[in-house]
Amino acid sequence: MDGEVPWPHSGAMESFENRFENVVRAEFDPKTTYLNTAGTGLLPARALAAMGDAAVSAAQGQPLDMFADVEASRSVFARLVGVPARRVAAGASVATFSGLVAASLPAGAEVLTAEGDFSSLVNPFHMRGDLKVRGVPLERIAESVGPDTALVAVSSVQSADGRIAVLTALRDAARAHGARTLIDVSQSSGWLPQAAGEFDFVTGVAFKWLLCPRGVTFLVVPEDLGEAAGLTPLFAGWASGERPWDSCYGPVAELAHSARRFDESPALFSYAGARHSLALIEELGVDAVHAHDTALADRFRAGLASLGHAPVPAPGSAIVSVPGLGRRQGELGRAGIQVSDRAGNLRAAFHVYNTPADVDRLLDVLAD
Repeated sequence: MDGEVPWPHSGAMESFENRFENVVRAEFDPKTTYLNTAGTGLLPARALAAMGDAAVSAAQGQPLDMFADVEASRSVFARLVGVPARRVAAGASVATFSGLVAASLPAGAEVLTAEGDFSSLVNPFHMRGDLKVRGVPLERIAESVGPDTALVAVSSVQSADGRIAVLTALRDAARAHGARTLIDVSQSSGWLPQAAGEFDFVTGVAFKWLLCPRGVTFLVVPEDLGEAAGLTPLFAGWASGERPWDSCYGPVAELAHSARRFDESPALFSYAGARHSLALIEELGVDAVHAHDTALADRFRAGLASLGHAPVPAPGSAIVSVPGLGRRQGELGRAGIQVSDRAGNLRAAFHVYNTPADVDRLLDVLAD
């Protein structure tokens, strides 16, 4: 695009920049035009430094207390999604936590999912073999909840194309029919304001929009720790005990009196960095990040229209998916622009370290 507009270029962007430019610039220095946060987020400098310190200390035989990092990460995530920390379990993958919820369902129970949703969320229900898993278009998921539905499992934002689920309608429909809800926030936590307390279960990886290392995932459980839902800590180990160091041998005599009973044995070095990544998102503020990210996405949509391309309709999303352009991923990569190819669609994701110049560079290459 000609006439590149410097950053900031609007009132909303100025507000973000006036408050956060120094913080963001101190944390990130990408060497490419990185527009692939929906795949993997960039690690902030503070997280890299913390992980390096932890590794050096361990190598010198003076390991740091990285379990404190797990607890700090749990607390910050809880604040970001608006629930008490005691309702948050820490682990490493959505598939594990989705499988835990799947194991709680009785044989024959109906699970409603969105067609084409991410496999880590939905596949554990299929693997049970004795559940009735029904997939419907995302736009129809709320109206498809019925009296036989035991659980609705859906991503708040679709990985493939950025479409945003209407969670308020889904919540109301599930409550009306006595169904429970499992929401995957892997593609929304960090840029889209969350209200995890409105749902039964909420899970999500943190290595995308929350800018954490891989190996960090959270699960929000109900206030009763899932007792009414039949949730069982099937993979509880010593770290899931109320007093972990007294739970190292034999059966765990007393499980944690919080969602920590559902913890996986944590990837400690990942959590050493995660607490600092999560603190950065909290410092910036999800509302401000949302305004920044969606302004860039809207700029890209407007530019696409001028080039004659129509993205998958996903108003308000920080992810823009363009049918038919996925084939250009390799070309864009050679030009130093990192995007994804998902089902033939070019997927661009805009986050805190991106600028209007990044959007314009992508549009310039696509215009050639």
